[in-house]
Amino acid sequence: MSNLVRSASLTNYAEVARAAGLDPLALLAEVGLSPACLDDPDLRIPSDAVRDLLEASAIASGIDNFGLRMAETRRLSNFGAVGLVMREEPTVRRAVWSLMRYSHLINESLFLKLEEAGGIAVIRDELLVGKGGSSRQAMELIVGVLFRNLKFFLGPAWSPLRVCFAHPPPSDPSLHFRIFGYAVEFGQDFNGLVCTTSDLDARNPMADPVMARYARQMLESTAGSDRTNAVDSVRHIVLVLLPSGQCSIDQVAKQLGVDRQTVHRRLVREGTTFSEVMNTIRRELAEHYLEDGKRPLSQVAELLGFSALSAFSRWYKQQFGEVAARRRRAGIGADRSA
Repeated sequence: MSNLVRSASLTNYAEVARAAGLDPLALLAEVGLSPACLDDPDLRIPSDAVRDLLEASAIASGIDNFGLRMAETRRLSNFGAVGLVMREEPTVRRAVWSLMRYSHLINESLFLKLEEAGGIAVIRDELLVGKGGSSRQAMELIVGVLFRNLKFFLGPAWSPLRVCFAHPPPSDPSLHFRIFGYAVEFGQDFNGLVCTTSDLDARNPMADPVMARYARQMLESTAGSDRTNAVDSVRHIVLVLLPSGQCSIDQVAKQLGVDRQTVHRRLVREGTTFSEVMNTIRRELAEHYLEDGKRPLSQVAELLGFSALSAFSRWYKQQFGEVAARRRRAGIGADRSA
């Protein structure tokens, strides 16, 4: 089953494409998307198709910051009901938590993680895709939108400590510097933003607790009727728990506030099992990490929740029919020849 994203992800796509001399409708047709995606922000469309569209548009136009150009004019309202909940939260931290909690309603491929230590906060963005290929444009769009939404709460003068991208720098980084300032860094080990915990503690003067409660109830109702709500909930918790080596159906059930039988029953109702969900995530992450080629295999094994490199190697050979080290070398070679 393909992960879906709201068609609001294509806000400003047509304008940026035409300004670059492209035919947006022709490019939409190439990746199998309907022109209706540009008019109805609430359509659910394949996230892989959106990623392919952005990469194809960047290549066709010769513009390697295509996704970031789309992010320039994004608003909190582009998040739909999730944006409404965020707007009414009492602090920036609560707004970020709401975005993390409901991100699957925006993009089922998007995983956000907040880490805090020593007065520093790191918001990591991970994009899980169903097939290989670059996600550079999609990731720059995601980080750009996150940056703009934080500025909505913290004011136009705010700037993060760091803006990190895992991919190499563009041929001309001037747009990145204009949007993010000179805190932007490329070739890092993660995508996302680094700020202070005091930034997250900032109060939101626009917050209305009554409206927040109403908006949250509306969103929970929407989430409850979502086609993969149980799967999405389990996926997000698995993604958080995997690197700890403590990912199990019991731990996931504890995070959800139910027993393991309830988790099993909900997943079976949606045509899957806990083992299948965890294995799918491991496959997606393994392909991403090995294609990226920046992490040693021992670290990849740890991030996927394996107790030893040998266990990861056996699992990888069973899943993909090849040796992980060979696949990693192939990924590095392809990146260098690009």
